[in-house]
Amino acid sequence: MRYLHTMLRVRNLDEALDFYCRKLGLKEVRRHDNPKARYTLVFLAAPADGELVAGSTAGGRPAPLVELTYNWDTEDYGEARHFGHLAYEVDNIYDACERLMKAGVTINRPPRDGQMAFVRSPDRHSIELLQKGDALPPQEPWVSMPNTGHW
Repeated sequence: MRYLHTMLRVRNLDEALDFYCRKLGLKEVRRHDNPKARYTLVFLAAPADGELVAGSTAGGRPAPLVELTYNWDTEDYGEARHFGHLAYEVDNIYDACERLMKAGVTINRPPRDGQMAFVRSPDRHSIELLQKGDALPPQEPWVSMPNTGHW
């Protein structure tokens, strides 16, 4: 398992970037705009982590990062939904989810696509699991498993 990023929802992307980049000193390393789903993701790295992030892509996804998620439409997140999730890359998403489920962990979003799953900590923090490399072929019981709660 490898730490990837922490996602934080932001209400105003310009104000957030001013804080995280200009004031705190993080550097923007990647941005993804999704007009269809109406959101923007901005990935930031600490200045001293620049080489680590650049070198990490050889082993999979870039890390360690902060992901700012800006939803274009207004949404009241309340206090609890400003923190998004921790993300970890796993060697086999199905094995990881099966091990967690057997240990009594709720799988909020099963890995139906062979690529991504969400589980919940006892304190209700969301943990995203991402398959290392390409998505695994879809398989049961995951394909038919419904979402549980929200993440």
